[in-house]
Amino acid sequence: MQALTLAGRAYTARLLIGTGKYKDFDETRRAVDASGAEIVTVAIRRTNIGQDPKQPNLLDALPPSRYTILPNTAGCYTADDAVRTLRLARELLDGHALVKLEVLGDPKHLFPNMPETLQAAKTLVKEGFQVMVYCADDPIQAKMLEELGCVAVMPLASLIGSGMGIVNPWNLSLIIERAQIPVLVDAGVGTASDAAVAMELGCDGVLMNSAIALAQDPVLMASAMKKAVEAGREAFLAGRMAKKFYHAVPSSPTGGLIGS
Repeated sequence: MQALTLAGRAYTARLLIGTGKYKDFDETRRAVDASGAEIVTVAIRRTNIGQDPKQPNLLDALPPSRYTILPNTAGCYTADDAVRTLRLARELLDGHALVKLEVLGDPKHLFPNMPETLQAAKTLVKEGFQVMVYCADDPIQAKMLEELGCVAVMPLASLIGSGMGIVNPWNLSLIIERAQIPVLVDAGVGTASDAAVAMELGCDGVLMNSAIALAQDPVLMASAMKKAVEAGREAFLAGRMAKKFYHAVPSSPTGGLIGS
């Protein structure tokens, strides 16, 4: 199957997962292993990757030699905060350029603040960052982010942590149709069927955290999500049969029936 290319680098896995909300770093590692993910996202403001040498370091469980660490700006509500956070991440990760930008609008819904997101994206791209960006499922603003130089757009399926699945597949389809960069669903996936639907729509990948970390068995759910993303991608590439409303078509041949 064709690899997912992000910022010039090819990845076999199209499932990306977050590293928050697990009970400990051991469970995080086991879930990541079961998911098959090659890219793991880390909330710089919430997870220790070297900021505090006295605390456990996530990079001991998920070494950068094995995984692509994708620092994100979770918890940022202004463009300035997001830019400062990713500058810190670049220092902590020895010049690492691939990042996930998210600028939130309010702490209740965690919907993206798009004016601040666009402002931050413009600054980060100018500073040489390779920006993957969490955004509203708005085809116009997604295109604006692409034109600014972002390497991937990541529209939400539904609100972060809601588990509601894809509430607006039509907007996602419009974004996918126009995009010349990868489109990855980010936020709102609740179970494996949601991930499969995203891939069947033509998304290039899916990023999730809560759906795995908050499952009763996170490691088993991670395995299920891996299979769902792969199945959805294969179904998209295969091309589903056309829907034929009000017109049943027998699945078996109708000619040469016994006794006719």
